[in-house]
Amino acid sequence: MSDTAEKHRIVIVGGGAGGLELATKLGKKFGKKGLADVTLVDATLTHIWKPLLHEVASGRRNPGEDEVSYLAHARANHFRFRLGRLESLDRTGKVVTMAPIMDEDGREMIPRREFPYDTLVISIGSITNSFGTKGVDENCVFLDSRKQADRFHKRLLNTFLRAHSRVGELEEGQLNVVIIGAGATGIELAAELHNTARQVVAYGLDKISPDQDVKLTIVEAGPTILPALPERISSGVLKQLRHIGVEVLTGVKVTEVVENGLNTETGEFIPAAIKVWAAGIKGADVLAKLDGLEVNRINQLVVRPTLQTTHDDNIFAFGDCAACPQKDNPRNVPPRAQAAHQQASMLVKSIASRLGGGGTLPEYVYKDHGSLVSLSEHTAFGTLMGNLTGDVMVSGRIARIIYVSLYRMHLMALHGPIATMLKVVTQWMTGRLRPALKLH
Repeated sequence: MSDTAEKHRIVIVGGGAGGLELATKLGKKFGKKGLADVTLVDATLTHIWKPLLHEVASGRRNPGEDEVSYLAHARANHFRFRLGRLESLDRTGKVVTMAPIMDEDGREMIPRREFPYDTLVISIGSITNSFGTKGVDENCVFLDSRKQADRFHKRLLNTFLRAHSRVGELEEGQLNVVIIGAGATGIELAAELHNTARQVVAYGLDKISPDQDVKLTIVEAGPTILPALPERISSGVLKQLRHIGVEVLTGVKVTEVVENGLNTETGEFIPAAIKVWAAGIKGADVLAKLDGLEVNRINQLVVRPTLQTTHDDNIFAFGDCAACPQKDNPRNVPPRAQAAHQQASMLVKSIASRLGGGGTLPEYVYKDHGSLVSLSEHTAFGTLMGNLTGDVMVSGRIARIIYVSLYRMHLMALHGPIATMLKVVTQWMTGRLRPALKLH
């Protein structure tokens, strides 16, 4: 693509599920024909679907097999990729600024840069919300990014190796993992870790008893797990978790997290070597500093149904970083991958309208196709919603197959059906040769 100033400049900040799908579609539709300059900016060089991070953390999934190189994908789909982290915005000058990028030694690798735009789309996702709880930032693990998932996996393996090579008895809580937050992330991670403990023993760390030495606990401040899902699903999931030995504590508020465990509001101390905070989300701090754009109480950019920010028609935001209203529903659009996928598809039409000279932009209406929760290889639970099926509860093998298909739909949006089919077949073949658990 040339750098001619006449082209409409589209800058997308954030290459998550929605941002990368949008850049891919816009690149194919406008970039390939030279009708617009499409640039995607992200703080990392590779993309991995965020709902997979709990599998990366547990070692079930090798991220190298699922990551997408932004540079290679951009070249194949007619848009540009630039490495950068959102720092500031000048709405009058229509320029967005990226912070300098440092290398592993702390030296400046890429300087601060400015990107002029005609249409700016912000899709930087969300981060974990600690709600100001003492000790969380210092002593908890988060699963917001591939880097954090990799760090968790390495720490988990080191914990098992240290326990296996011990002399004498285990220390209190040495192989305990506490997950704070009983949403989908916390639930799915607990089930994966249950399998990981057994796989580790199978690969030779036989001084560890997964049933006696490893304790998995989920702590939830609310009265129930999976509060966003129907009670019949949450009760089914709870029953299965307890069946595999995961302790689930509801109505328990964490007041402080320390190095060797956590304290609760009732005065109980829960010992644990590894603490995972998965209790809520918020927008990144930078969103509150973007030249007066409106944010809500959890730092999400407030947008209209068109996904335009309330104070600037040239700036759109979507996905987890945006607070989008729903018609006839007091709650905003939930932070789910299916919402980001739907919004990305709508924004292609919106930007096409802008390039065509204006007109009324479409308004986003959230279509809830249901929710699924996977309990690793044990089972899955969820609901499917549609005009023909209504609200249908699914579980077991059928739910597990549907759950896996959601990721493949994301792959199809990025690569198309043929490449996705080849990728699935290749992973199936190589999966029969590699270990069931990532051991490094």
